[in-house]
Amino acid sequence: MADPILQISGLEKSFGGLVVTDHVDLDVRSHEVHALIGPNGAGKTSLIAQIFGELAPDRGAILWCGDDITRLPTFERVRRGLARTFQISSVLPELTALENVLLAVLSRKSPNPDKWSRVSANRSATERAFTHLERVGLDRRAGVSAAALSYGERRQLEVAIALALEPRLLLLDEPMAGVGPEETSQLRDLLDGLRRDCAILLVEHDMDVVFAIADRVSVLVSGRVIACGPPTTVRDDARVRQAYFGEEDAW
Repeated sequence: MADPILQISGLEKSFGGLVVTDHVDLDVRSHEVHALIGPNGAGKTSLIAQIFGELAPDRGAILWCGDDITRLPTFERVRRGLARTFQISSVLPELTALENVLLAVLSRKSPNPDKWSRVSANRSATERAFTHLERVGLDRRAGVSAAALSYGERRQLEVAIALALEPRLLLLDEPMAGVGPEETSQLRDLLDGLRRDCAILLVEHDMDVVFAIADRVSVLVSGRVIACGPPTTVRDDARVRQAYFGEEDAW
């Protein structure tokens, strides 16, 4: 069994009287797809935000390859190999698909945006960006503005941008949200193949996708992990059926 690259221990976060993260213990291993599921309001996005450094926990620890990164800023976590996508598409609509990925290639080396003109003219950087577009199936759309892409294509573009950061762990927040059946199938196959390159912590409501590609599933309810294990084990857990679906035969 591979050692965890991410370990979360006793993580807690509250906003006033609202507890969004309640003593969470969770780990992600190299090259696994670990799905995080739960009902709306369970605290999934808040947990991802704490892992990525956008939200500071009140208590607990986040370890990356054994090092404590609990108080590190986001850019330091990116440098160490963390990348993420968001629930709502966050590409730059006025730029082409290729230009969006080029910016990520640049930021992997330097956060200085003044170097954009140099990078856009850099053949090596362009080739790397194009390779990431190929990886997600958008190579034929490289010159199309992000605004002209379909919603599913923009989700694919977000993955390409994240891959340009050369992550060891990719945090994906509901990548299937708002995507049609055909594009969902394409994204599912893409994510399934990405485990060769990096680990994935996947927040997702589409249970067909979760149980098709996840190695492990953690279930978050009211900020607390109530179950964690292989998909078949979690699927058969009576507590999960009741808490997540409110009935015994919801699967």
